[in-house]
Amino acid sequence: MKITGIQTWLVRPRWAFVEIVTDEGLSGWGEPVLEGRAATVCTCIEELKPYLLGRDPMQIEDIWTVLFRGGFYRGGGIAMSTLSGIDQALWDIKGKFFGAPVWQLLGGRCRDRMRVYSWVGGDRPSDVAQAALEKKKQGFTAVKMNGTDELQFLDSYEKIDALLERVASVREACGKGFGIAIDFHGRVHKPMAKVVAKKLEEFDPMFLEEPVLCENMEYFKEIAAACNIPIATGERLFTKYDYKRLLAAGGVDIIQPDLSHAGGLTECRKIAAMAEAHDVALAPHCPLGPVALASCLNLDAVCYNAVIQEQSIGIHYNEGRCVLDYALNQEDLAFTDGFVALPRLSGLGVTVNKALVEEEGRTPHAWKNPVWRHEDGSLAEW
Repeated sequence: MKITGIQTWLVRPRWAFVEIVTDEGLSGWGEPVLEGRAATVCTCIEELKPYLLGRDPMQIEDIWTVLFRGGFYRGGGIAMSTLSGIDQALWDIKGKFFGAPVWQLLGGRCRDRMRVYSWVGGDRPSDVAQAALEKKKQGFTAVKMNGTDELQFLDSYEKIDALLERVASVREACGKGFGIAIDFHGRVHKPMAKVVAKKLEEFDPMFLEEPVLCENMEYFKEIAAACNIPIATGERLFTKYDYKRLLAAGGVDIIQPDLSHAGGLTECRKIAAMAEAHDVALAPHCPLGPVALASCLNLDAVCYNAVIQEQSIGIHYNEGRCVLDYALNQEDLAFTDGFVALPRLSGLGVTVNKALVEEEGRTPHAWKNPVWRHEDGSLAEW
């Protein structure tokens, strides 16, 4: 079997798809996207076509190694997101060839279903209590919310008080056993992060996400010492080598590799195993589409340390299109009592609505990250 064609599409709300076609009629789908730089990733795939056309798609490990090591310069968001989408598509082909879900090829499942959480509150969090209660009524057992809007290195305690009031309102509305994850989106710097983490203890959050950016990973241990809340991070790390440094630095309890950014299933399987060896949990990042979500679920199925899965149905980013629009087998992504079943179809488990992908691709999106500024005019972390 040989790879004979590779095509990409930019689709709403801010995603990209790639299809890899073979001479035996099998094709595989991936989501090669770095949000805000999706067109660049698709261009990178065009550059890599000479390494792929004519190759046997079953040789995933060798293709991955060639694309990663053969370019001399390695890592980074663009190159690794490109590699991630290609890797997903190759695993999709392999599963279809053997007539089995990818998780079967990765060693078989170690769980029957996967717990999921839902987003509430938007970019600038508001009305979180009512939104969280609605999610609870839908069967979810956990939600994630942005903690705060922009924060300076030293900022007003009024913003912290507002954060505490929001979290308190969710806890009061949903009860003690309900999971509350608080994402700081890298908006908080170390001086305020320690203050915020300590004050949030009384509400028993499920975890704090990105209390500081990963470029300051040596300070996670310091923040962890200031509170008794699990710390999660990793969506902006791209290789096992990034995670090697993170795990060595300590202080992190949950890693969140993104299977559309961190090398696909091939690399993230290794990252998850590294984390397990450090007694660190896995909760893959996934504010993306159905192929990315299915990739995560195949990984979750085989990782003992997988604890909960992000998904983007209803997330505030999804304008115009949502996850289920691009899947013809929508019933396989249904949530029941806060869980989702493992993929049942061969390959990654998603039957992509190619007609819709092609329709959307005729008017490609140009989504860009917002630019926020502080009151003094300086750039604020979004």
